[in-house]
Amino acid sequence: MSKGTSKPKSATNPHRKEIDWSRFDATTDEEIEASVRADPDAPPLVDDDWFASATLVLPQPKEQISIRLDRDVLEHFRRHPRYQTRINAILRAAMEHEKKAG
Repeated sequence: MSKGTSKPKSATNPHRKEIDWSRFDATTDEEIEASVRADPDAPPLVDDDWFASATLVLPQPKEQISIRLDRDVLEHFRRHPRYQTRINAILRAAMEHEKKAG
């Protein structure tokens, strides 16, 4: 084969199947939903009634502060992704625990 030309992908991988796009395009929404419902690994479908009753809940805005932490404590948390969010979650759990105990 000359330089600059390549084989079709199906020719380079004998196990690869050609995609029947006309069959794909002809698939109806009902057929897709039936296929998803029959798949035990698929997450449950959400119906229109759920969207009608859903309420948008936005997180409260965070407040930027300056806080002094022990160096080893900060180093521990910085090893994790989104460490500030993690610290906030731990402080929230402590706050909720105090509210229940108090």
